[in-house]
Amino acid sequence: MKKLRKGIVCLLAGLLTLMSLPAAAAEVQNTDYDYGALKDQNVSINVYNWGEYISDGSDGGVNVNEEFEKLTGIKVNYTNFATNEELYAKLKSGGADYDVIIPSDYMAGRLIEEDMLEKIDFSNVPNFEYTDEQFRNLEYDPTNEYTVPYTWGVVGLIYNTTMVDGTIDSWDALWDEKYENNVLMFSNSRDAFAIALSRLGYSLNTTDESQLEEAAEELKKQKSLGTVYVMDEIFDKMEGGEAAVAPYYAGDAITMIAENPDLAFAIPKEGTNRFVDVMCIPKGSQNKQAAEMYINFMCDPEIAKDNCEFIGYSTTNTAAYELLDDEMKNSEIAYPSDEVLENTEVFLNLDEQTNKKIDALWTEIISSDNQQVAASGTEGAGSAQGVSIPWVWIIVGVVVVAGVVFLIIRRQKNKIEY
Repeated sequence: MKKLRKGIVCLLAGLLTLMSLPAAAAEVQNTDYDYGALKDQNVSINVYNWGEYISDGSDGGVNVNEEFEKLTGIKVNYTNFATNEELYAKLKSGGADYDVIIPSDYMAGRLIEEDMLEKIDFSNVPNFEYTDEQFRNLEYDPTNEYTVPYTWGVVGLIYNTTMVDGTIDSWDALWDEKYENNVLMFSNSRDAFAIALSRLGYSLNTTDESQLEEAAEELKKQKSLGTVYVMDEIFDKMEGGEAAVAPYYAGDAITMIAENPDLAFAIPKEGTNRFVDVMCIPKGSQNKQAAEMYINFMCDPEIAKDNCEFIGYSTTNTAAYELLDDEMKNSEIAYPSDEVLENTEVFLNLDEQTNKKIDALWTEIISSDNQQVAASGTEGAGSAQGVSIPWVWIIVGVVVVAGVVFLIIRRQKNKIEY
């Protein structure tokens, strides 16, 4: 899910702030909690999170991991992943050694089903009391034994108002030939299929193979328009005005719009995905108590507020929500109306056969060449990188000509020297 890239303005502001003032410090509210229980024991934890999905102090605010280390004496080894599927593959390989991970809801459900998560001792996470009731006991963790909600949001369309006609309110924009070579798309299968399925009027959680195949054909057609597949790369491209339209997460849309006022966000009328990202402890963690201490720290209202202000995502923490400013509370992007939310669907963990089917279809989509796409009846011939065939030949021709000129000049130079 996700994720944030602060712009140059924020970085400069943060640097100026740091030069003139002491670094911001966390104001932890639960003073009764024994955060010093593991101090001086040389304990460390490995945290695996989405890219730039935590307040790191670069805007002059709180560096959450550093504050946790100061408070507890526990070293945080922090690394990132780009997609839920990347996280799953890393854990499944057996080569990973993480204590806290932050997957999305459906992936947490899969990890629970495959016995890959530890049950959380909630006596070590008293700040769970601040979790909004609507985010407890959801489908992915019905008994709420394995997960603690971190943030939530919806998927929508972010578009450049200077490059599109009027306003956009439909997934159809991602297939519109007017925006050929100017469309971005998720580079993960679950989100990409969800969009195609929603556009076709199907459930995001369908297990019907014919519906999945139909969605795959639509994604191939979209690819033929020169679609570029991205995750965090979307920030540079949309903020820099390099693309007309893209699907992405609402929290990140807030960040991109702040960097480029020409951008706008819309939730498609066909419906969309509503997601919850959660904190969990992988099976076999060697530092479970420290991991639970970290999760509790992340649920402290002040820390939860700082994180959500920095990354732009919506909070699942009732006390943190009350600490937000009115502009964020009233944001239709961060906190859509009930009417909008009624037209959303949460991802469920799909059965193994369906997951394998989606994986196979996705591989076929990504590896398909332009002739294969054209054979399906789609006009337009763009590569997966968004470069059309004529431009490819022009580039090749320029390189060849430049090479010939270089050889001629070099030969003439050698003659003169001789």
